[in-house]
Amino acid sequence: MIAKVFSSAVIGIDAYIVEVEVDISQGLPSFTTVGLPEGAVRESKERVKAAIKNSGYNFPSDRITVNLAPADIKKEGSAFDLPMALGILAATGLVQKSAFSDYLFLGELALDGLIRPVKGVLPMAINAKELNFKGIFLPTKNAPEAGVVGGIDIHPVDALYQVVETLTGISKIDPFSVETSELFQAPDFDMDFKDVRGQENAKRALEISAAGGHNLIMIGPPGSGKTMLAKRLCTILPALSFEESLETSKVYSVMGLMPEGYGLITIRPFQSPHHTISDAGLIGGGQNPRPGQVSLAHNGVLFLDELPEFRKNVLEVLRQPMEDGKVTISRASSTVTYPADFMLVAAMNPCPCGFLGDPKRECRCSFLQIQRYRSKISGPLMDRIDIHLEVPSVPYKDLSDVNDGASSKEIFERVIKARKIQLGRFHKSKIHNNAGMNSRQIKQFCKIDSESNVLLEKAMDKFGLSARAHARILKIGRTIADLEGASEITAPHVAEAIQYRTLDRRTLR
Repeated sequence: MIAKVFSSAVIGIDAYIVEVEVDISQGLPSFTTVGLPEGAVRESKERVKAAIKNSGYNFPSDRITVNLAPADIKKEGSAFDLPMALGILAATGLVQKSAFSDYLFLGELALDGLIRPVKGVLPMAINAKELNFKGIFLPTKNAPEAGVVGGIDIHPVDALYQVVETLTGISKIDPFSVETSELFQAPDFDMDFKDVRGQENAKRALEISAAGGHNLIMIGPPGSGKTMLAKRLCTILPALSFEESLETSKVYSVMGLMPEGYGLITIRPFQSPHHTISDAGLIGGGQNPRPGQVSLAHNGVLFLDELPEFRKNVLEVLRQPMEDGKVTISRASSTVTYPADFMLVAAMNPCPCGFLGDPKRECRCSFLQIQRYRSKISGPLMDRIDIHLEVPSVPYKDLSDVNDGASSKEIFERVIKARKIQLGRFHKSKIHNNAGMNSRQIKQFCKIDSESNVLLEKAMDKFGLSARAHARILKIGRTIADLEGASEITAPHVAEAIQYRTLDRRTLR
């Protein structure tokens, strides 16, 4: 007796259908799973057997063979437990085989027959809808993820017997739905730029960074407010669009990091990995490749505090995703691509002790120590960071000032106006901000007059800037003009943009 149940699995962040075929034949009692099952899938036979028995059903004492098709792709995870159990029950005649044809089944079985949540439900639901499945049976805790897709019935279940009774017509489960408009409400941040005393130049740079999506590095002594500023960047960034939210949520769904009760990530991510992280942890990898911190920061902010403390090989692997907005991981068995379109915000001290250039505290580092410390950040990496910002110590008069500076709400409104200009500018392309412009778009939208051209030429010669740095200056100048509502880039815009490149390669070395 053969039965077939549809399930799903994920490669990268995209799902594909898995046909769970169950054959029960005469012979010595055995349970064999084929179709390149990984550890968790091979162990599922024990969970399935116990769950069927403890749910009050008979487990056949015959030869059971389970095939997971397509058989040439490795299967991992515990989501196949439920379809395996249903396939066995259908092969024994308890459930009609026709009941499975229009539905997808996902879920990990506990030994008592309860159904536990699994990873990757969001991309699986999207794929099921595209393939015109009628509905999905899945764990109740995963229902909010699948519910945001719409156009497909979501049946949340808590136990194996509920699925069997629904398929046999004994009971009925009402489809679960989510109103996506309610998910995208204005976030209530507990941080605000008005909490930062002084540092008006730094706030201005962060505003430009947010308005154009530019990468930024802050250099200053300990306690100058670098981390405090970086953590408040998300309060002035535009809200995620539905498409951006869906892309980001797929990454979190695959990793099993979706907050309980939430179907989508609606706030821009802020990832701040420790400097001991490995290159695989940052970029992604492993025997079965998984997304790294750069993918978890997709459409959000990746903050690297104490940048020179990161291992050099870890920093160098950032170069490609910063340019391409994605990460491709190749293994002998497969190649997967994860999205990684993030804003990089980094912070570092000017020297090992942190007080180089401080007017009130003496730096005790030798020239060789300073050079060794700064050389951990390569020239090509610095080239890819648009804005280089010096953050000095905050004087006492600023710390004691009772007047608040500009609030996050005020800065956010200016950022949104600039972003709307950019959306209109790039409505025919796939990019959304000035930082994403390619060379052709820079030539089209970043034209400068003769005065600005002379100014930029002198800066290129004086600081030894690269061709990439030249492009970054033009992009920043375009963003500064957008913040002012100016249609043309003028000399003051270029001059301000140049000052954000003074920590380039020649200066660091």
